Amino acid sequence: MLSIASLEIGQRAVIKDFSVDVVPLKLLEMGCLPGNEVTLLQEAPFKDPLYLTINGSHLAIRKEMACKIEIELING
Repeated sequence: MLSIASLEIGQRAVIKDFSVDVVPLKLLEMGCLPGNEVTLLQEAPFKDPLYLTINGSHLAIRKEMACKIEIELING
């Protein structure tokens, strides 16, 4: 399974699935929903947290949380 944590800087993907029980409501409100596009913009030292664009919103999430969000890569 590919997750947001497996993205390389600049890669784009579409969120496929995640367990609603493990993703905070704040992320859902910011557009972290299945079908939305996600792009990895930057990684902090030691690759945690990750700085992302999700559906036009910029946010940083911990790698632990990023591992729980399944994605499908966008070619190109």
